[in-house]
This record gives sequence, C-alpha cells and structure tokens, in this order.
Amino acid sequence: MKNLKFTSNKNTAFADTLRTRVNNYFKRNNKSKKGTVSMVVKTITMLTLFFVPLIILGTGAVSHPLLLFALYITSGFGMAGVGMGVMHDAIHGSYSKKPLVNKYLGYTMNLIGANSSVWRIQHNVLHHTYTNIDQGDDDINAPFFLRFSPNAKRYWIHRFQHLYIWLFYGLSTVSWITAKDFIRANRYRKLGFFNKKGEFRKAIWKIGGWKLFYYSYALVLPLIMVPLPMWMIVLAFLSMHFVTGISISMVFQTAHVVSNTTFPKPDDKGVIAHDWTLHQLASTSNYAPNNRFFSWLIGGLNFQVEHHLFPNICHVHYRKLSKIVSKTAMEYNVPYLVKRTFLMALFDHVKMLRQLGRG
Repeated sequence: MKNLKFTSNKNTAFADTLRTRVNNYFKRNNKSKKGTVSMVVKTITMLTLFFVPLIILGTGAVSHPLLLFALYITSGFGMAGVGMGVMHDAIHGSYSKKPLVNKYLGYTMNLIGANSSVWRIQHNVLHHTYTNIDQGDDDINAPFFLRFSPNAKRYWIHRFQHLYIWLFYGLSTVSWITAKDFIRANRYRKLGFFNKKGEFRKAIWKIGGWKLFYYSYALVLPLIMVPLPMWMIVLAFLSMHFVTGISISMVFQTAHVVSNTTFPKPDDKGVIAHDWTLHQLASTSNYAPNNRFFSWLIGGLNFQVEHHLFPNICHVHYRKLSKIVSKTAMEYNVPYLVKRTFLMALFDHVKMLRQLGRG
C-alpha cells in the first residue's frame, strides 16, 4: 500500500477547469463551502432520533416487547443518520469552518460505538485515495467469504455472496463496535500510522474507553432497567445495529461496487495508470440525483462523485455542484456515472456481486 501511486498527481485540464468553476460558484453566490443552517437542523434531528429512544429505554419505562424493538430500531435509523449526515462531514472537516466544531462533532462516531481516529484513516486516507483499488481501499478489503473486486482472489463460496451478503451487511456495525476498530488500528500501525511514541497504546485505550461508554448506555442500562428477559433486550439491541449496518452498507456500496465502475490494478511497481481526479470519476457512481428527501436522509451520499472530488465541501452543496461536474465531464469527454434511482443502483450492485462471485 505504501508503494501505490498514480501515474500523475498533477492537475489535468479537466481538473483545473472543474476546480475553477466550483470555486467561482461559491464566490458568485457568496456562499461558504461548509455547512448551512440545514446541517444544524439535521444534526439535532438525527441525534434526537438516536438518543431519545435510548433515554426512554434507560428509564425503564418500557415493558412491552414491541415497544422495546420499536425504540431500538428507531434508534438504529438515527444511528445511521448520525453516521452518514453528521460525523461523515465533521471528520472530513467540511461541516464547519471551525476546526473545533468538526473535531467535537466527529466524536459523534465514538458515541455510536465506532472510532473517529480509525475511521479517518480507513475512509479519508485509504478509501478516498485508493478508491476501488484492491489492497489499497479498505472499503473493498473484505473477509475471504466476500469478494468486492475482480482483482481479489475468488473462492467457490463467492458464487452465493449476492444471496448471503445482506446478513453480513446487517452485522457490519456489530463487528465495528466489537473487534474491527482494534484490528484495524493494529493493522494501520504496521502500515505506518500511529507511529509516534505511545500513540498506538493511547489510541487503543481511547477506543476501549469509548466503546465501554457506548455499551453502558446503549445496552447495559436497558438490561438493568427494562423489566423484560435479557435475551430479548440483547436481540433488540442487535436489531438496532442490523438496521444501521444494512442501511449504511447499501448506501456506500452502491456507489462503488457496481457494474460500470472501474477497479484498476497497479503494475508490479505499484503504479496506477490514472490521474487521481479521473480515477475518482471512473470508480465512483451517483444515484437518485432528483430525490431530495432521500438525499437529505443519507447525507448527500447519493452524490458520491462530487463527494470524492470535493470531500472538503459540505454535502448540502453537492446537488448544485453535480450540475457543474456533469457539464464539465461532458465537455472533456470523461465518465460521469449516475443511476436514475437508488433501486437501480441497488439492483446493479447485486448484479455486480453475482458477477464477482462467478469470476
């Protein structure tokens, strides 16, 4: 991974023109590239959706199984909303002009059981730099029973992955809140991250501390307070994470693991025969560009092309920027991938998983 590099990191004419047009858009309209009042409204909405059901559970005021599951599942949707629409922008530094605001809102990821420091490496550094590159992009570096790239080794079990993938998507955040952050932190240390004296040890303690805090209010307190069987409360807790896991997985995976995106393979020297900007366009796809409510719900992640090109710009601007990007791409005859609806993207993702399973 350390040796991976693109053919050229210099700006192409397309990248120069696109950057100029986007900057001019903000200057002409006297707009900030960061979040607007709508981001504050979304933040309050999603945090409320996540925390209020857990607060109710923590009071012990729930005695009916259906209400137990309804509250946990509602919290699961709130958790997904916090992940996609709040912490994502904050950790990219695009939520606010003020670094402290981004820093503290980035901790909302820790509040939902994951870890912002590990995510920053996995997502901001590896995924955004080496999108769809096997062994580079950690979003497609999957366990042996999943195959997200045509360059990954294929096993017989992959023939069925388009059928069983949904179980693992649903369990993905369960893995996240238990072992994955520790495993990835150790792996990233070997790759050269957490390389300051005592930094790795400190990171591990922080990861563990945040997780204990999360479990204490999201699971332990309801176990103590709710007058229902323990197995039922644990199952409801897992159902919350299943909702979050499958929601987030479908939103992110349908933007990259689809049939018309590319999966470049570096040569023996680790060189990728692409300019980085053009690589992002070829390896990323938008979907449902006209569905404003859906876009609001998922933090503008249906405009993944714009997000990958301008991760430092808040997602509330992506719909307008998409018109600039698509027009410029057309002028320069470069790919601009988009699917009309989310269902079309989801069906194409399933098709791609089946193709990858069959080799």
